[in-house]
Amino acid sequence: MSTALAVLSHDPAPFERTLRAHDLGPLRAAPVTWLQVNLGKLCNQACRHCHVDAGPKRTEIMESHTVDRLIELLEGAPEVELVDLTGGAPELNPDFRRLVAAARGLGKRVIDRCNLTVLFEPGQDDLVDFLARAGVEVTASLPCYSEKNVDKQRGGGVFTKSIEALTKLNAAGIGVPGGGVLDLVYNPGGPFLPPAQAGLEADYKRRLREDFGVEFSNLITITNMPISRFLHDLERDGKREEYEALLLESFNPGTVDGLMCRSLVSIDWRGRMYDCDFNQMLELPLLDAVGARTVWDVRSFQELAERPIAVAKHCFGCTAGAGSSCGGALA
Repeated sequence: MSTALAVLSHDPAPFERTLRAHDLGPLRAAPVTWLQVNLGKLCNQACRHCHVDAGPKRTEIMESHTVDRLIELLEGAPEVELVDLTGGAPELNPDFRRLVAAARGLGKRVIDRCNLTVLFEPGQDDLVDFLARAGVEVTASLPCYSEKNVDKQRGGGVFTKSIEALTKLNAAGIGVPGGGVLDLVYNPGGPFLPPAQAGLEADYKRRLREDFGVEFSNLITITNMPISRFLHDLERDGKREEYEALLLESFNPGTVDGLMCRSLVSIDWRGRMYDCDFNQMLELPLLDAVGARTVWDVRSFQELAERPIAVAKHCFGCTAGAGSSCGGALA
């Protein structure tokens, strides 16, 4: 076992220790400008890399009274610029469109983290038109531009449906030059770091344009976190220690200033608040001194500025190599 892996496995606070070694810690939050909302774990897919463990049989879903509270808080939060809706498949929540309309009406940018195949689910026939009319930015999962790799990671037939969905979005003016934003998300298909984001984006754009006539705005590369389903795959293949060592040994101090937890608050389907989506999945609550844990505990999101950020060893995933966030590479 390498020295780095020993630290990762046995040190009670390996990430804090690494930050201190680079004079970067402890992490504290800046004012909140980015609100990420998980509308539930219900999804029409069950992808192998999914850190949410979402799927068709999940019943957890945000209720209307929690959506009401979020809208109320957003009405008093001009500093929140971005409302980022995720899941599961966020579009399957009955209040998805109501929350989108309210946030857009308040002048917020809204991201829909879309798995693409949800566009073909019952009741979603007009979803593309709704997204286009509302000016929603679509961030869509497409872990490769090849059918074989996508279907291996996300299920048989997913690639063909995804291309059909991208074509529909383009036809509605989303992702085409001068139109709405359509970003694609790449997750590695195994226990390795993403390649350079800019070079991979160029490959994606060339292949999707030449092979399918599909256009998109930007590519986002996200490192797979060793949690949930991906962790189970690592353990099954005997690669957990190797992958965790790779993340630790690839720590890049240049990524720390751009970590999404610095300006983001993540909210789960119950209304509980976290420093990021990954902490949410691990149920690592806010380390807020006044005990704010849910959206009913605060009068304003700005009460959470300057809070200490809860970290653990999975945080090495966000700081490895070029870094990783829900907005892509950091360095």
